[in-house]
Amino acid sequence: MNPTRAALILAAAALAPALLLSTPSFAAGTATPPVCGATAEVGAKDTDNAFTIVKLLTDRACGKGVIREANAALSGTPADRVAFLTTGLARARDEDNKVAILRILAGKPGRGVTREANKALDGTAADRAAFLATGLRPAQAEDDRVTTLRILARPGISDALRAAANKALDGTPEDLRYFVTVGQYQV
Repeated sequence: MNPTRAALILAAAALAPALLLSTPSFAAGTATPPVCGATAEVGAKDTDNAFTIVKLLTDRACGKGVIREANAALSGTPADRVAFLTTGLARARDEDNKVAILRILAGKPGRGVTREANKALDGTAADRAAFLATGLRPAQAEDDRVTTLRILARPGISDALRAAANKALDGTPEDLRYFVTVGQYQV
């Protein structure tokens, strides 16, 4: 085994446990999740490919599926590394996106998020990535708007709660999210 490959394998082996325990989970927040290995490309040499895969292992945006497949490719042949970078990475990213969407659904979201998440799960890999990047926020805002309107429809709510709900409805999706999760309880 050449010394460069041995060093890369040792680095990957040392980093793998820490990375497996620190993979991100996506809550129903408004932040756009980073893309794992956004610039991972096949290199001219096997050492370039191995280095690219090791970089993926240090990328905190990568989920367990990407990490598992990257480790398998690293311990495989040069052809395995090329196959991982050309097709395996995209499949592993999609697997991680499915898991992220299922976690969102497990949190029992509202109808808007549930509808859009199920559409994404039934769609293509690009649909799932788009839902996590841009589709979750408007669906969550729709659910927050419905929740806020239901609060306003309750009989006998206080004037302060009514004012806070109306202010949230006139504001941004972040204002609605804050009102639903925190603000309604502070009034």
